[in-house]
Amino acid sequence: MSGHSKWATTKHQKAAKDQKRAKAFAKLIKVIEIAAKAGGADTSGNPALFDAIQKAKKQSVPNDNIDRAVKRGAGLDGGGVSYDEIMYEVYGPSGVALLVECLTDNKNRAAMEVRTAVTRNGGTMADPGSVSRLFGRKGIVVVAKSQDGKEVDEDTVLEATLDAGAEEVNDLGEAWQVQSEATDLVAVRTAVQEAGLDYDSAETEFVASMDIPVPSAEVALKVMKLVDVLDDLDDVQNVFSNADISDEILAELDED
Repeated sequence: MSGHSKWATTKHQKAAKDQKRAKAFAKLIKVIEIAAKAGGADTSGNPALFDAIQKAKKQSVPNDNIDRAVKRGAGLDGGGVSYDEIMYEVYGPSGVALLVECLTDNKNRAAMEVRTAVTRNGGTMADPGSVSRLFGRKGIVVVAKSQDGKEVDEDTVLEATLDAGAEEVNDLGEAWQVQSEATDLVAVRTAVQEAGLDYDSAETEFVASMDIPVPSAEVALKVMKLVDVLDDLDDVQNVFSNADISDEILAELDED
């Protein structure tokens, strides 16, 4: 049952470092605003908002910022938010495929900044559909291995989530990643909670149907730089990739 996802592991490790960045806060706030606008301010009837708030709290976003974001999104402060959701498709070094997910209040700015970042860092913009067909939308729940001084093993996570729709459990190093159909996300997250386990995040993501092996540390650096540059853009929420960076190459990069 246990799967293997190199990109998920790399992304999870990178996310741990990103928690310290103020820019990451702004992206989390956007997700809260969008969820509140779509489903209202009541978290009991809006699971997307519940999960967005949970993730923001896990990454130490102040409660006042979260509350204001909920009110803005739901229109309770007399204002409101309006973001366009845009997906850009990109080919990176060595044919690696990237999906760049944006939330923006200015489509022209987002398009220009993404295109500039891609062309300056060894990538090319792809035709619509050429990259997205390589990915499927999945529900992803991340469960920490260490909870309250106890270690949570794979069997415990599987037992808790299998009947709720879990398809596979991936080892992210310090956490377990539970993958399901996107429509089963809330059920899997609820099953985790009912089993007395805490979770780091619960959201839908694009997962590659087939990974592309990265041939060398040099190429891996180029891929990771492109992802970093895209991630740093204010309008970019997520970057998904089918890059398979081997343990050996990751170890080589760590030595450098």
